[in-house]
Amino acid sequence: MKIYLCGFMGCGKSRIGRELAKKTGMRFADLDEYIVEHEKMPIPEIFECFGEPHFRELEAKYIREMPDNSVVALGGGAIINENTAKTAKQTGKVVFLDADFETCYGRIKNDSNRPLAYNNPKEKVRELFDTRRPIYTERADIITDADGTPIQIIERIRKSL
Repeated sequence: MKIYLCGFMGCGKSRIGRELAKKTGMRFADLDEYIVEHEKMPIPEIFECFGEPHFRELEAKYIREMPDNSVVALGGGAIINENTAKTAKQTGKVVFLDADFETCYGRIKNDSNRPLAYNNPKEKVRELFDTRRPIYTERADIITDADGTPIQIIERIRKSL
């Protein structure tokens, strides 16, 4: 069993994922960290050298290598790719952490490791958020309100599973 956490950048996928894994006795995996480790290149550099489409292909490739019995934090755009979404649905449960834009933006606006947020004005990031949100909703098995403490969010996820 795998639990895939999806949602916009800054919604808490990595933080909640680590805590959820501890609470359930599962392993934790972060797809972005896995890509950086295996490509030996930071995400902004992958974007700069090869472009976003190449990065999305890497997500689709490496999601297949995520360990069984794990909570997997997906990148903000991972589930947008149809192949990545299909793999996630076939191999586990997809949980959308639904956080509001202002919360997410406040967490990511100065993070140089997030090229789509760091290199764009707030209005462009908002457009991206608005475009992705319906896709997250459509492709998720479970939609969880990501407002509240990590413990509250984790309990909502556990009850939904």
